[in-house]
Amino acid sequence: MTASSLRRIGALALLAAACGAQAQQAAPVRAERNIGLDLANQIAAGAVASCAANGYAVAATVVDRAGGVRAVQRADNAGPHTLGASERKAWTSASAKAPTQAMMENAQKNPGAANLVHLPGFLLLGGGVPIKAGNEVIGAVGVGGAPGGHLDEQCANAAIEKVRAQLG
Repeated sequence: MTASSLRRIGALALLAAACGAQAQQAAPVRAERNIGLDLANQIAAGAVASCAANGYAVAATVVDRAGGVRAVQRADNAGPHTLGASERKAWTSASAKAPTQAMMENAQKNPGAANLVHLPGFLLLGGGVPIKAGNEVIGAVGVGGAPGGHLDEQCANAAIEKVRAQLG
């Protein structure tokens, strides 16, 4: 084979690879992993139990990757506000794919991020934590009712840690 033939073959291989990459990017149907009901229930129950062990009556909400509610648990004696707070924290965390405690701290320190509090539905209080399968966010858990968002977040993280083996 001549050098010219090798260059043509190389150029054709690059063109084929580029076309294949474009076809993958433009796929009309996507496959995404999402949290299942059983796992969502386990995480919600685990968060409520973790907080109860520390004397806190909370609500926990687990949402899927799109923010749709999958599971809710509310401890006996948890205030009525805890349901809405836990759902908004979970939704915010799933939407931003970040813990709400970190988002709140960033908004307090960074004037550019301070406007996040004005996004409809966002609740920048600690207690919302993304649920990941590997590096992919498949949902989030929000906890509300402990005497501080950092404590809500501890309960959420404890619940996720309990099911870590199931997350792959």
